[in-house]
Amino acid sequence: MEIKVMANILDKNDRLAAEVNALLSDRGIFVLNLLGSPGSGKTALLERTIAALRDELRLAVIEGDLFTDKDAARIARQGVPVVQINTGGGCHLDANMVKGVLGSLDLARLDLLIIENVGNLVCPAEFNIGEDAKATVLSITEGEDKPLKYPLVFKQASAVVLNKIDLLPYTSFDLAAATEDIASINPGIVLITASCRTGEGLEGWYGWLQDRVAAKKNAKGGKGQ
Repeated sequence: MEIKVMANILDKNDRLAAEVNALLSDRGIFVLNLLGSPGSGKTALLERTIAALRDELRLAVIEGDLFTDKDAARIARQGVPVVQINTGGGCHLDANMVKGVLGSLDLARLDLLIIENVGNLVCPAEFNIGEDAKATVLSITEGEDKPLKYPLVFKQASAVVLNKIDLLPYTSFDLAAATEDIASINPGIVLITASCRTGEGLEGWYGWLQDRVAAKKNAKGGKGQ
């Protein structure tokens, strides 16, 4: 019975997610679902990304958190539209939550929508929220065992940002083992080692995003021809 109930929940969510994706795809907007543990550096990565790309791309952010709006306040200081979703204790966003706040954004003026999901390596991976791709942020301070402990969030991701690489000399983190484990879970994944504090390695992340946004725009243009 529990399996059936869960299947029904996921089926309903997937239908809503398809509606969200269709709505945004019709406008040529690339949608990224950003995943990672609390403290992995998701919001810091967003701040860096906005600062680097806001003159080139029209961005907006949806912030998912249990209760606070502290991360949304940080993003608002970057001068881009941001909408807060508080789950009230829920461990993930779902498609209905995202669909419910899209009216707060001027979709006609967007190229890229980044949704920072609730900090969690388990629940958010199971719910499609209308994204074109998932990206996972893993901090080296979390330990290299996390990919094998929580494989779904890495299996479903198109890219992984291995953050806080500047702290590598001060930890016992095994970079080779983590890289090998991530590749074994998802051979086609893009792995970017970076530091959101220093900016090291982030050009690869920016380039990956730019390519995906451009491909979405091109796909939209092709449909209209």
